Amino acid sequence: MLYPALRCSVCSPLPRLSLKTNSFSSSSLQCSPWSGLEAWRESPINEDRIWGPNGPQPLHLHSQSSTSDSYSPSSLAEFAALVLSTSDPLTKSKLSHLAFSKWKMDNLPLGVSQPPSRPARPPKPLLVSTKEIPPPKDSGLPLNAYMLHNLAHVELNAIDLAWDTVVRFSPFSEILGEGFFVDFAHVADDESRHFSWCSQRLAELGYKYGDMPAHNVLWRECEKTSDNVAARLAAIPLVQEARGLDAGPRLVQRLIGFGDLRTSNIVARIAEEEVAHVAVGVHWFVDVCQKLGCAPCSTFKDLLKEYNVELKGPFNYTARDVAGIPCDWYDVSETSSSAKKQEKNEQLSRVYNRLASIISMESENSSLNGTPE
Repeated sequence: MLYPALRCSVCSPLPRLSLKTNSFSSSSLQCSPWSGLEAWRESPINEDRIWGPNGPQPLHLHSQSSTSDSYSPSSLAEFAALVLSTSDPLTKSKLSHLAFSKWKMDNLPLGVSQPPSRPARPPKPLLVSTKEIPPPKDSGLPLNAYMLHNLAHVELNAIDLAWDTVVRFSPFSEILGEGFFVDFAHVADDESRHFSWCSQRLAELGYKYGDMPAHNVLWRECEKTSDNVAARLAAIPLVQEARGLDAGPRLVQRLIGFGDLRTSNIVARIAEEEVAHVAVGVHWFVDVCQKLGCAPCSTFKDLLKEYNVELKGPFNYTARDVAGIPCDWYDVSETSSSAKKQEKNEQLSRVYNRLASIISMESENSSLNGTPE
C-alpha cells in the first residue's frame, strides 16, 4: 500500500508516524502557487453572510443567531466534530462560522477529537444515486432553482468535508503543522457562507434546500480517503473542489441565459472564491509529498488510481492554472502528448547515434584505404 507514514486513522498512535524529509529538491515540484494565498490567509473574518441588493453584506447584529450561547466546545477539533454532528443545514452553517471565529479571535486550541462515522443530515433531501437525480424538467423546480439547489448541496457537503479533514487528522498536528488546520477551518467558513447565500436565494425564489433529491458522491470520496491525508487532499480539493472551477463559468452562463442575473452573480462569486480552496489543497498536497519524499505529479496520479477517484473534464485550464494545479497532473492528453514527444525524441536520438556511428566507420575506412603521398 502507498504512503504508510501518513496513512492513518484517529486511533493510530502518533509516535508510529515517521516521515522522510528533504528527499527531493523544490525544483521538482513544478507548481506555481496561487498569488493570493497569503492574502486569503491573512484576511479578516468574513461577516458577509447574506446577499444584499448589490452583493455580499454582513448580517445586522440583531439578526445574528444565539448559537454561541448554546455551544461551548473547548477546542477546534471538538467544534469540528460538533459541526459534523449537526443535522440542520442552517445551524451547521452558523456553527461553522462560529467555530472559525472563535479559533481566530479567542485563541481556541486545536485539540484532538473523534469524528462521527458520517455527518448528520436532515430528513430531506433524499439521498439517491446520481442516476436517480431527476433532470430539470422532471424536478418540479425551475432551471435556476434546480441549479442553485445542486450548488447548495455541494456547499453543504463542502462544510463537512473541510471539518472532517480538521478533526480526523488532528492527532497528527505535530507533523502536519498548525497551518494545515487553520487553512481547512478557513475553507469550512467560506463554504458555510456560500451555503448561506444559496439558501437565501432559494428562499427568495420560493424554494428551500431539500425540495429535490441529491446524491452522496462527495461524502463517499471523503470516506474512501479517511485513512490517508495525501489521498484526502488529492480527492477533495484537487479533484472535487477543482471541478467547481471547471463548472462555475458554464453554470453562470446558463443562469444568465435563463435571465436570473442575481443568482448568476452569487454563483460567479462562489466560483471565484473556490480558487483559494483548490490552492490550499495544492499547497498542502505538495507539503505532504515533501515530507514523504515523493514527486507530487506521480503521487497524485497513483493515489487517484489506488482510491478509484475519477478525473472528468472539460477542464477550465485558466482557473486551474491560477489555483496552481500543473496541467500534467490531471490532463491525460497533455501527459500523452509529452510521452509521445519524449518517445519521438528518443527515436531521433537513436537515429542520430546510428548516423554518427556510420559516419565514424566511413571516416575510419577512408583513412585506412587512403592513397599514400
